[in-house]
Amino acid sequence: MSENTAYSALLARAKAGEVYLNDEAAAFHMFKACDDRLADLREIFNITRRVQNVSGFGDFQIGKDLEKKFLLQATGDQNSVDAVVKKDIEAVEQLREVFAISFKRIAGKDIENANALDYVAGQVS
Repeated sequence: MSENTAYSALLARAKAGEVYLNDEAAAFHMFKACDDRLADLREIFNITRRVQNVSGFGDFQIGKDLEKKFLLQATGDQNSVDAVVKKDIEAVEQLREVFAISFKRIAGKDIENANALDYVAGQVS
């Protein structure tokens, strides 16, 4: 996909150091929220594969035409279910990277290497 979107522009600006979230806790929690959302979207994407195998409308031409219409809604079109979910996954991945850049800028370490328990315990103290 990799088309120019508001999210890709934001990511480019974050990589250039022009924008970042200036709150360590917010960046950390938004990064984790993106992880959760990505897991949900990937599960939805796996479900979309099942709807690409539509059948059972009968042997008449109208049944075959209906099958084609359902298949087109599932895949093969820019507004099909799988294409929309792929775009959402790409957008969330880009946002996740923006928050990772913000966290690294503030905390000085990669968020993937940050120990979540140490981070939360440090916030409570």
